[in-house]
Amino acid sequence: MTRNVVISGGGTGIGLAAARAFAADGDRVLLLGRRAEVLEKADVPGALTYAADLSDPHAVRGAARFVADELGTVDVLVNSAGGSGLLEPKADIEDPLETVAHTWTVNFRLNVLTAALLTEALRDRLASPGGRVLFLSSIAAYRGSGSGAYAASKAALHPYAFDLARELGARGITVNVVAPGYVEDTEFFGEAMDPARRERLIAETSIGRAATPGDVAATLHWLASSGARHITAQVIQVNGGAERGR
Repeated sequence: MTRNVVISGGGTGIGLAAARAFAADGDRVLLLGRRAEVLEKADVPGALTYAADLSDPHAVRGAARFVADELGTVDVLVNSAGGSGLLEPKADIEDPLETVAHTWTVNFRLNVLTAALLTEALRDRLASPGGRVLFLSSIAAYRGSGSGAYAASKAALHPYAFDLARELGARGITVNVVAPGYVEDTEFFGEAMDPARRERLIAETSIGRAATPGDVAATLHWLASSGARHITAQVIQVNGGAERGR
């Protein structure tokens, strides 16, 4: 049976890998993201695209209308959009506290608000029963990320997902979170990563290798399958054991 799959952040990295995995199953995929040119280059067979800033309620309403017109029901919602703010235009701020306020606001806007707005806008369109809602968290939610803002924003997704799982469970909808560690070939880590940092991140794993976007996408794909229909309100770590350390 063909499913309707909506993926935010679907133009690059994990979101793109997930889109290709669902499309390979014959599912109808809608890619959402801020950059139209990136979505258009994604090359996902049969995929629809819609460019919108998902931290803007007005833009999310537009995306929701597009979903209603083109898909109707949403079988799988993957909230993959996010980031650390490093790709955002740099703010010309000198005051230390203003800098803190800006950093934390940007991280929560990118990682929490985008997911919450899109999920709330589409919750009444989720297939009942059988709908799946998935969030992308991070290993940083468990052990920090240096600045604190990014880690805190990813950790905030967990209780939101748990609440949604309780609220939507009566409709036969599951809600889960996937928390990756170091994933190569993503914009988040960048192409010019310091070799010493890369070696350290890989050394933290138990299996001696970095994850690929496809590793994480495979977990998302499975959580959306009938084999995972009794799994909800869970955070699945995909980090090669790095969260436990060696």
